[in-house]
Amino acid sequence: MTSFTCSASDLHALLGSGANSTAAADYICNGFNAVANKFIDTTYAVDNTYLLFSAYLVFAMQLGFAMLCAGSVRAKNTMNIMLTNVLDAATGGIFFYIFGFAFAFGTPSNGFIGKHFFGLSDFPSQSFDYGYFLYQWAFAIAAAGITSGSIAERTQFVSYLIYSSFLTGFVYPIVAHWFWSADGWASPARSENLLFGSGVIDFAGCGVVHLVGAVAGFWGAFIEGPRIGRFDHAGKPVSLRGHSGTLVVMGTFLLWFGWYGFNPGSFINILKTYGESGNNYGQWSAIGRTAVTTTLAGCTAALTTLFGKRMQTGHWNVTDVCNGLLGGFAAITAGCSVVDPWAAIICGFIAAWVLIGCNMLAEKFHYDDPLEAAQLHGGCGTWGIIFTALFAKKQYVNEVYGGALNRPYGLFLGGGGKLLAAHLVQIVAIVAWVSVTMGTMFFVLHKLNLLRISAEEEMAGLDLTSHGGMAYEYHDEVGEHSKKRTIEV
Repeated sequence: MTSFTCSASDLHALLGSGANSTAAADYICNGFNAVANKFIDTTYAVDNTYLLFSAYLVFAMQLGFAMLCAGSVRAKNTMNIMLTNVLDAATGGIFFYIFGFAFAFGTPSNGFIGKHFFGLSDFPSQSFDYGYFLYQWAFAIAAAGITSGSIAERTQFVSYLIYSSFLTGFVYPIVAHWFWSADGWASPARSENLLFGSGVIDFAGCGVVHLVGAVAGFWGAFIEGPRIGRFDHAGKPVSLRGHSGTLVVMGTFLLWFGWYGFNPGSFINILKTYGESGNNYGQWSAIGRTAVTTTLAGCTAALTTLFGKRMQTGHWNVTDVCNGLLGGFAAITAGCSVVDPWAAIICGFIAAWVLIGCNMLAEKFHYDDPLEAAQLHGGCGTWGIIFTALFAKKQYVNEVYGGALNRPYGLFLGGGGKLLAAHLVQIVAIVAWVSVTMGTMFFVLHKLNLLRISAEEEMAGLDLTSHGGMAYEYHDEVGEHSKKRTIEV
């Protein structure tokens, strides 16, 4: 951070050679420097407070995931899916602290993996403070939460612990390093040798978070196979509806609320001017624009899904609309900071059809994902990566990522195809890396009979067989006797 300091010797010359000029110069400069340092401290405090508040918002998304997942599964698996969401946060916290943050942001390092700050050693540093760790941890567990939805209702509990630790401690941090660390081989923050002259603009994680979680979940669900009864003997899909639309809607709104930390919070700081100081335009304006683009993409996707599914099924389905809304948010995540609001509407509109199309393909190939997580985060996340390369605006790219390099920008706005090429490389790299690591891990668990529960356990429900009882109970009063009954769906 640059600052202006007062020099007593320079000021003494301006004050003349009077008897008190030296003392006056010292007094004035000491006071000036004290005020200047206080402004610097205030800037750090404001920026770190903004980052911490954003971290709290992103962490609140974990409750959103828990409620969405709980409402989307059958009642007999409610305790199981909520426990996995709790443990994603807890397990992810420990492993991201020990290994993950260092692998992701341990600079200086090579382009593949970080190698400093294990266990937050040498913290805080000139580069990072504790708030940054908390914010990045919240992102890491969001990726794990995506995967848990894909393999819900049929997975052994020990597998959740293994995959969550591996994903948050190693697989996800490597990808974060590639695209978000200043040393990453495809990062836009590199000082030289930028990929295709631009690096990858994945501002809040269409690829780093959503695609990583989706590919991991895809391999888990694919290797396990569909739930019992999801497809009949003729191969036709059978709806295994979640037990609570109320929880689905509650989870959706919590995720919507948290997304304002996920996307706008990814600026990390707020007290930054664009150009001359003293005007009303700066990073605070870009943060507001990012919140608007996020909102418009989600709203457009929700409405498009509402009418699209109405034409397809003849029903106004709240769960479909909620998933469409989240698909729009997932799609805008990469380009939220570098596109205009009108472009966000296009993003959300196409994201809805991408999700509908991915769900149709999933049923055609007998792929079963209770949360539509792989389709939503993978399909819409991939579209968001491509969308950013098509619609990123030159002015915003230069403001957010630095204009000195005259970076490539959106193809449809005259920026050429270099950014699109970089983003296609990102998609291939993430799919390959996560498939090799998480796909292999799930395959090994499958071969060791540690992945899928037995048919008897699946029919009875994980709550009863693994967690000591059902989530919902009620009592009927019959005369003087009370009969305790358990609801099982």
